[in-house]
Amino acid sequence: MKTIDTYNFKNKKALIRVDFNVPLNDKFEITDATRINAAIPTIKKVLNDEGSVILMSHLGRPKDGPEDKFSLKHLVKYLSEKLNTEIQFADDCIGKNAFELASNLKSGEVLLLENLRFYKEEKKGNEDFAEKLAGLGDVYINDAFGTAHRAHASTAVIAKFFPKDKLFGYIMENELENLNKVLSEPQKPFTAILGGAKVSGKIEIINQLLNKVDNIIIGGGMMFTFIKAMGGNIGSSLIEEDLLDVAKNAIEKAKKLGVNFYLPTDVIAADEFKNDAQKISCDSFDIPEEWMGLDIGPESSEQFAEVVNNSKTILWNGPMGVFEMSNFEKGTKDIAEQIAEATQEGAYSLIGGGDSVAAINKFNLSEKVSYVSTGGGAMLEFIEGKELPGVKAIMG
Repeated sequence: MKTIDTYNFKNKKALIRVDFNVPLNDKFEITDATRINAAIPTIKKVLNDEGSVILMSHLGRPKDGPEDKFSLKHLVKYLSEKLNTEIQFADDCIGKNAFELASNLKSGEVLLLENLRFYKEEKKGNEDFAEKLAGLGDVYINDAFGTAHRAHASTAVIAKFFPKDKLFGYIMENELENLNKVLSEPQKPFTAILGGAKVSGKIEIINQLLNKVDNIIIGGGMMFTFIKAMGGNIGSSLIEEDLLDVAKNAIEKAKKLGVNFYLPTDVIAADEFKNDAQKISCDSFDIPEEWMGLDIGPESSEQFAEVVNNSKTILWNGPMGVFEMSNFEKGTKDIAEQIAEATQEGAYSLIGGGDSVAAINKFNLSEKVSYVSTGGGAMLEFIEGKELPGVKAIMG
């Protein structure tokens, strides 16, 4: 398989699948440009080789065709500034306008196509749609790790139309290299920190990681299903009643395998789900009725910090509490800072999943960890051991 570094892009039109699914505010301004920024090196590599670039992506979840709020035109200004060049924009991804602009594209120029998901054929993996997209370029680069777990037209099907000219971009290369580093050759002790709202989204990951890690730390809303499974009183905290047995089994499996399974011993609970709610610190196994745990407490932070500090490999997916609210961000901030400190001391740390990435950026620590993954669902499915269609399409 050719890599982006060994391919000569001179006078070639590179059709690049990027993941520009970025959050916009009500003025259509980008509020987190992490995914766009991550794709810049791949784009610049083609341009520096005197090739031209055609960018395609989805944005949001449009239901029935084009919607202005999901138009990629809102990204043109930012992208122009980042690349320091004028960005041409096609108001369709496979229409007449797209083909005219693509055919007239000169070396060093960049064309951005309209949202792929304005066509239902994209998500359906339609071959005719993929073939039309393929007709725009000479070489195909997949640099959208965030969508690699989807068998969509632009990520999995399109590659067949470029039998000799299909490549991974730098993001895809880096993601696979760093994930393999954590899962295939981790230095011990290896600690996984899992948070977020629900156990249901993480149980497969927990089961996979139990065979690889030395320590698992559980936080976020999902911790209460585990705590209740162990006989704790969780007040009105988030709970998945149908997963109590599953949670208990995971704890028992960890014990059999000799994996240390850490649950918070104290929490910050609130009487309402809002930032200015009344709050108390209490035992995580004895939360008063009508109170809900919204963050881990200081005792838990201290215990978790010690585990992280003694680790050589750290995987973090999911916040410890409702970090979006300033009164319930401390547990997540403490973990983020401890991971950064351990990394500075020589540990290898991988941060992945939308909320963890948002947290590490919120606390300005992204430069102090080893790697920040751009793929939430794709990263989780890779950890679960599933084959990613977007990866298979290039490797196959």
